[in-house]
Amino acid sequence: MPYRFTFDLSEVPRFFFAELARVSYQKGMHKSLLETLQRIIRKFRIQEATGLNFSDAIVLIQDLVDLQAVNLIERKKFLQTKKRALLLPHCARKYMDNRCKAVFEPNIPSYSCMHCSPDCLVNKADCLAKKKGYDVYVLPGGSCVPKILKTARYEGVVGVACGEEIRLSETILSGNAVAAQAVPLIKNGCANTIFNMETLMNTL
Repeated sequence: MPYRFTFDLSEVPRFFFAELARVSYQKGMHKSLLETLQRIIRKFRIQEATGLNFSDAIVLIQDLVDLQAVNLIERKKFLQTKKRALLLPHCARKYMDNRCKAVFEPNIPSYSCMHCSPDCLVNKADCLAKKKGYDVYVLPGGSCVPKILKTARYEGVVGVACGEEIRLSETILSGNAVAAQAVPLIKNGCANTIFNMETLMNTL
């Protein structure tokens, strides 16, 4: 959990994310970006919805804008790829104890979903991605990414993580000439994290 704060955007109106995508097109306008973010945060009452203080909200939204900008830039290249992987955070599993039947493979390192809970986000994402021909990795942390890329030479990767973790992984992916798409967590933490399945579906 790279952020020093926790957040939950699951109660934030969907219009907020649409506005965020619109602002992402203006990513080059650095002088007005901070002012625009402040206006959006106030408009959608992000502080009230998330419980974050204003400076933490700015950090979070800035990372989401950066993420959307990278997605837009990389999208065409990503769509031309064939060999793809989906990287999921293990903290999105329904259970973080022995009720989860996922098998950990230390040589990768990654968990393999055993589909024990139909309502588990990791289970749903794993099934969806595999139907589309993706290899799926359920990772205990972003530090596992270089080893996966070294072992299997993927052309495209979809990563689900918090904005800061995605930002840290961008250098690794670009250094390996991998076209990347990111799906942000809308609730972070050490367990029971949440991402939007519709967003993942559209990204895949």
